[in-house]
Amino acid sequence: MNRLPTPDAPLRIGTRASPLAMAQAHMAAAALAQAHGLTEDSLFLVPMTATGDRIQDRALAEVGGKALWTRELDAALDAGAIDIAVHSLKDVETLRDPRFALVAMLERADPRDRLVVREGIMAATIDALPTGARLGTSSPRRAAQVKRRRSDIETLLLRGNVQTRLAKLAAGDVDATLLAAAGLDRLAMFDIGVVQDAATLLPAASQGAIGIECRSDDDRVRALLVAVDHVPTHRAVMAEREFLAALGGDCRSPVAAHARFLDDGTLRLDAELYSEDGAEHVVGHAAVAGPDAAAELARDLLGRAPDAVRRLFGV
Repeated sequence: MNRLPTPDAPLRIGTRASPLAMAQAHMAAAALAQAHGLTEDSLFLVPMTATGDRIQDRALAEVGGKALWTRELDAALDAGAIDIAVHSLKDVETLRDPRFALVAMLERADPRDRLVVREGIMAATIDALPTGARLGTSSPRRAAQVKRRRSDIETLLLRGNVQTRLAKLAAGDVDATLLAAAGLDRLAMFDIGVVQDAATLLPAASQGAIGIECRSDDDRVRALLVAVDHVPTHRAVMAEREFLAALGGDCRSPVAAHARFLDDGTLRLDAELYSEDGAEHVVGHAAVAGPDAAAELARDLLGRAPDAVRRLFGV
């Protein structure tokens, strides 16, 4: 029998302490409460500051990569200080420690990016930005995609949570930035920015998806999480992550990958690889019908990629 959380032994939910992470943790808690008829005092949020939130003046690739978003949560989960960890899956390493199991994903939100510009600039797309505009981002993918479309645009490092980046934009540090539509929606910032066509700016793998992990050997919590897993999201996001795993992609690599179900039930995976400056790239897609389809697409793209792209993946 799977023991449900109680006020005396609540389910401890680990999360980063940023406003967006907290909002996502509350979503996970609400889903668990609804699925299992739990009361609010049966669920306890444990916020913590990630290393990635403390270091904001350097690119992640220079200081440890995506592990900077998960290190503290991993340690707390492994030590038994929390029972589950809630993640923005876009920020989670592709290859995870086998001590942890990614059991559930909530239904995916809008995976696209929104273009946000400072006051005084009228532009709804990258192509409409003024000549020589300064676009702030910490994403190699976004920087490469922007430079591919507009080589005149200067891309500058812009780190921090959503509120911090919007404040820097308002202060005139940059003229524009790209933010995940899902994150803005979860913060109720529905009127901030303009959604960009995914055909123009293909999203990052896992963008818009919330993942919930537990200890691999914790059967009780696993059973609780299975009830809130959104299977179509899980299948699509895992295809994207399997594609990244086959590439050996990390935060240094400009990669875009998005899987979605078509009307006929086919799971289609679209992917693009870029050189760092966006000048060269390769694009492809595949129907994910078997266990190796995503990896096959990765091998196909690497085989067709220009040398400037292949070098980023050690090929």
